[in-house]
Amino acid sequence: MKKYILFDNDGVLVETEAWYYQANYDILKTLDIHLAFEEYQKIMIRGGTAWELAFNQGYSLKEVENLKEKRDELYQHYLQTKDITIAGINETLEELSKKYKMAIVTTSTRVNFELIHKNRGITKYMDFILCVEDYERAKPHPEPYLKALEKFNVTANEAIVVEDSQRGLDSAYNANIDCIIVKNEFTKSHNFNKAKHFIDKFENLKELL
Repeated sequence: MKKYILFDNDGVLVETEAWYYQANYDILKTLDIHLAFEEYQKIMIRGGTAWELAFNQGYSLKEVENLKEKRDELYQHYLQTKDITIAGINETLEELSKKYKMAIVTTSTRVNFELIHKNRGITKYMDFILCVEDYERAKPHPEPYLKALEKFNVTANEAIVVEDSQRGLDSAYNANIDCIIVKNEFTKSHNFNKAKHFIDKFENLKELL
């Protein structure tokens, strides 16, 4: 019997992934570096960074750090000006909260996470949130989800993960936690062979669990 749900954030609770890609794309374009969507997906799956392309062109760490700041500013602009809402999230969480303890495990920075969730009403259903600053090794390493199990003081068998990416699935799988994949147009090319269940939209969790 599953009693704990661990949610990914981007692409599961909010539709932010395309805007993060766009911010990376836009800033790299100022260097005449083309960040192809297919290449970006491969980089993300293995837990890499789009800035590898800048390093490969000879840009220094200091230069890349400055570019990252510009990327972050642009991404935060998108977060505040674009519609990132996914239908049915709050209603579904309200229903699930009656039966499950829940948490968010994200690779988002704390600053971006708080900006994303300002006045969104999602975090009130969560016992805690783990952002990228809260662990040493990011997805696809199992550490983020293992740390969530530790905070809940539960075994892997008592929890289930909700993800939308191969990187997140691999993290859950390597932590021995069953994983539900929410179908997402942005990650449709990923390999989800290790997933336990699939749902077409977030609202279907109510019927599945």
